Amino acid sequence: MAEQLPATVFLVGAGPGDPELLTLRAARLIAQADVVVHDGLVSAEILAMASPEAELISVAKQRSRHSMPQEGINALLVELALAGRSVVRLKGGDPFVFGRGGEEMEACRKAGVPVEIVPGISAAIGCAAQAQLPLTHRDAASAVTFVAGQCKGLTDQDWSGLAGHGRTLVIYMGVATATDIADKLIADGVSPAIPVAVMENGTRANMRTFRTLLADLGDMVAREQVKSPALIVVGDVAAYALAQDVLAGFAAQMNNGAEMHS
Repeated sequence: MAEQLPATVFLVGAGPGDPELLTLRAARLIAQADVVVHDGLVSAEILAMASPEAELISVAKQRSRHSMPQEGINALLVELALAGRSVVRLKGGDPFVFGRGGEEMEACRKAGVPVEIVPGISAAIGCAAQAQLPLTHRDAASAVTFVAGQCKGLTDQDWSGLAGHGRTLVIYMGVATATDIADKLIADGVSPAIPVAVMENGTRANMRTFRTLLADLGDMVAREQVKSPALIVVGDVAAYALAQDVLAGFAAQMNNGAEMHS
């Protein structure tokens, strides 16, 4: 009997949440897959596109708690493919933008498993579009940088020059460390008065967009009870967003409180 060839592993970007933002190829592969190994942020509407016969395996990650370590995910993809099962590894946003797609690709290559990458709309692109926030603008920014806000050793990372005049900084996974992020940027020379937008649940029906100033970022996240998934955009482009301005309301509350105690 001829030896069975491994199936292809497709690393597929599910986009920022809205099923209509999937690529046509992503939708087709999801419908055809034997197994869909998916992140926790992939919506139920997208998972419903899989075949009724398909096996759905969640490998959801949350801050400081993983249902399966990355090494286990890598091994699972290889095992499924070597068994001849068509695998879609479905990842929020784009597989190569903070999605660990590079690690999974390497694991497949080392095991002799064919792997293909299907790009998705990254959270930054999708959320900014929904909020009508241009990440670049001739009058405001000619450069964009993406960083992760929950990486270990945040204070030791060199972010100098990433935010400020003419630049846009997009921070993924930064809600829990918003105060530290603001302190770090200000210490690195970014103006405390630079506009900041925070986009929660981007592209979904319950999306919220808030705007404030960098100095107020951490306090605002706490006041408005912002929850992940959310993106932070630092830069003058934030002024263009369709957003709720929350700094003015906070100032009014502070003034009222001062009058009551005077």
